[in-house]
Amino acid sequence: MNSYYIYILGNRKGALHVGITNDMERRIYEHKKKLVKGFTRKYNLNQLLFMEEFSDIYQALDAEKQIKGWLRKKKLALIRTMNPKFEDLSKDWQDH
Repeated sequence: MNSYYIYILGNRKGALHVGITNDMERRIYEHKKKLVKGFTRKYNLNQLLFMEEFSDIYQALDAEKQIKGWLRKKKLALIRTMNPKFEDLSKDWQDH
């Protein structure tokens, strides 16, 4: 079974980024090592605040699109459902 993940990254200043991947550990590694050009590298978005797994790529894409359209307040409420202390969920992963 394939897995697809939507995720929200943040930084110490409160910026947020919503993304999608089929390999969560690789993608977070790329963000933390600043291998991904663009917004996440420019604003040092390297803390994994939220993630959700899907078995269907189309459901994952729909969820990503929906969350990207939300206001910041609603994104923060979503993060609080699984991570009320806004801790880096990837802090104990290998290869960081």
